[in-house]
Amino acid sequence: MGEFAYLTNHRYRIKNKNMDTDIILSELQALKSLTLLSAKQVLTMTDASLLTGLSKSHLYKLVGRKAIPHYKSGGKITYFDRDELNKFMLQHRVKTAAETEQDAANYIVTGKRGGKK
Repeated sequence: MGEFAYLTNHRYRIKNKNMDTDIILSELQALKSLTLLSAKQVLTMTDASLLTGLSKSHLYKLVGRKAIPHYKSGGKITYFDRDELNKFMLQHRVKTAAETEQDAANYIVTGKRGGKK
């Protein structure tokens, strides 16, 4: 009975060690992808999805509606410029509560709406 418990426990440790190794390898692959992504200026659909956090499906919809800046090479492959993607992601700024209160105070005093910041 003691030998069986040892063998079962030993197999369990080996199984867990393999699972841990798989998890570590998966994490290393993800880090490698992100490291390579940080060096790229021209991005593929997969790269753009990683950078923006948007699904590839949603990016395809945005491309189809011409709602996101993109480039086509030879008709099929879609590319994105990193700087243009960053501008796209930051184009709809939401004012802070303090900025909104300041605009309201300015409107009360002047009767005019404030411009965009």
